[in-house]
Amino acid sequence: MPGTIRLDEENLPDYLRRLGLVGRSDRVAVEPAGDGNINWVRRARSGTHAWVVKQARPALERFPEYQVTTDRILFEARWLETVRPLDAEGVCPGVVRFDPDARVLVLEDLGDAPRLDRVLAQRPDAGCEPARRLARFLGAVHAATGDPSLAARFENGAMRRLHGDHIFALPFRPNEFPLPTALRARAEALWGDAELVAIAEAAYRRYLEPRGALVHGDVQAGNVLLGPAGAVLLDAEIAHIGDPAFDLGTLLAHLWLPAVARGRPAAAAPAAEAAWDAYTAASGAPPPRRAEAERYAALEMLRRTLGAARVEVAFAPEAGLAIVDFATRRLREAV
Repeated sequence: MPGTIRLDEENLPDYLRRLGLVGRSDRVAVEPAGDGNINWVRRARSGTHAWVVKQARPALERFPEYQVTTDRILFEARWLETVRPLDAEGVCPGVVRFDPDARVLVLEDLGDAPRLDRVLAQRPDAGCEPARRLARFLGAVHAATGDPSLAARFENGAMRRLHGDHIFALPFRPNEFPLPTALRARAEALWGDAELVAIAEAAYRRYLEPRGALVHGDVQAGNVLLGPAGAVLLDAEIAHIGDPAFDLGTLLAHLWLPAVARGRPAAAAPAAEAAWDAYTAASGAPPPRRAEAERYAALEMLRRTLGAARVEVAFAPEAGLAIVDFATRRLREAV
């Protein structure tokens, strides 16, 4: 890893002192922040100030069997820098410091702001305003970043491919992901479904095309905090130039997941429509074909139910089966 410091709970206070964020004698409290699936992430507090500190390391935090370049945090910082002039509503967190040598990003802290996925798990119909706010932002970013020259600044191939494998490839081939018996049977049937496998492969090829616009790459509800001003989108480690429909599809998937898991897919319809309308208005241009966004959404729902990064609302077998049925039906219909 570039740089010489590996942060931990003990040396983080001194690191913040070297950055000039706290005084030499100021006390600093360090605590976990978020799930830390990809990077090492902690919250640091000193007096009335608080920051979220994330460091990229070769091994992913939750999945250490995956070794990925620490350049991912460079792309996240670059994404935040690029979209800042387009972020009129403050959808992105503020950057306090960026230390590229140590692969450390220090962000403003949103305190105890709830995560959108946890809110939707309790109230699947609560997604309208967050969906509008996120979609307006995405529409503005996608509309302003179609310049092909940006692709050279966002050649984030390692993270893009790792993420893509987990969405489009691994759930559609034999794997050892731990699943309840009923879901395991459904997963095995999926591996042998030539039509669905072909749909996933075609979507993967489209996802990998280095053209379109600057996409966040992971607009999932677990990466959204509901701050005082509204939804805040985090974790742009997968940012790249690609298909705008992918960002929209991921957002739609996470609006649908909790509603479908409860057997109430109609509860997510208003939020899905709100997202679509807001995106179209903000982009000032025709949006991607809805069928393409919904295809990405269905594939994201399948990987969140049958893949490695399963979401809690899909844990119960009956909920997981409902999601698989909904998603596979959407895949066949999204033409």
